[in-house]
Amino acid sequence: MKKSVQITPITLNDFEQFWPIFKSIISAQESYSIDPKISFDEAFETWCLEPQKTFVSKNNGIVTGSYYLKPNAGGPGSHICNCGYMVSTDNRRQGIARELCLHSQRVALDEGYEAMQINSVVSTNDAAMKLCEKLGFSIVGTIPHAYDHKVHGLVDAHIMYKPLNQADLDRRA
Repeated sequence: MKKSVQITPITLNDFEQFWPIFKSIISAQESYSIDPKISFDEAFETWCLEPQKTFVSKNNGIVTGSYYLKPNAGGPGSHICNCGYMVSTDNRRQGIARELCLHSQRVALDEGYEAMQINSVVSTNDAAMKLCEKLGFSIVGTIPHAYDHKVHGLVDAHIMYKPLNQADLDRRA
């Protein structure tokens, strides 16, 4: 069942609602290389202040997920952006991650980026792998044993890449 998703720039109030989602995902140690002991203030800095832009998805005013957008590198590499996505456990398999990813690509194009790179998709994260591939990302590299998964131990992480263009986004919308 696909939910109606509203995506807006994140506010402090939104992040306060998002914090339990963020904390749950980080604590699971299945997808993000962020210290599970991160504080609220450190998480807000990392997720909302350091990136160029951060957005939140809502359904009936309730935060369901979020993403950030930032340059993947500086100077001569700044034409490629990087994003990170999180969706609450209760709201998965409802198209929210897909909507967040498509939204991030539209914003990235508006900001002048030519491509998007996701630096670390944990190989055991089947849902993320399938979504990225479905939306046109390719694996351009694999880092062996890059992630110490809480359940599976050391697993690979993939670097995924996608050139951005409006026609592709229109086709996938």
